[in-house]
Amino acid sequence: MNQRSDPLELPGLEVSVDRIVYRHLPGHERPHSFVYFISIRNRSGVTVTLRQRKWVVTHDDGTQIVVVGDGIVGQTPTLQPGGTFTYNSQHLIATQSAVAEGAYGGVDDSGRAVVTRIPRFELRVPHPDL
Repeated sequence: MNQRSDPLELPGLEVSVDRIVYRHLPGHERPHSFVYFISIRNRSGVTVTLRQRKWVVTHDDGTQIVVVGDGIVGQTPTLQPGGTFTYNSQHLIATQSAVAEGAYGGVDDSGRAVVTRIPRFELRVPHPDL
């Protein structure tokens, strides 16, 4: 039987949101696209394999979308000490703003469950100058 332990927040495993790009998608149910660029850096002393992600997107009307799944953009990156994994993906929203946050989970080289938080960031539809 496979025992699961509570994941350890691993010091040195860090996530940064490097850039967010807005694009309007006219005619779509959720017309506001935000492409975000993420870096995950392993500044710890152990090798880590990231296996899942969880996103919570809270819209300005109070509704939430929770996305939980295996992998990160279809990959399960292994980060040696000093290693970095970068990728980009997107969130689509129908409101004028939202806040996104979450976590990545995986295991270290001894099989211990680890987690690192995705820092909270804002998705805000820009208003053109009049």
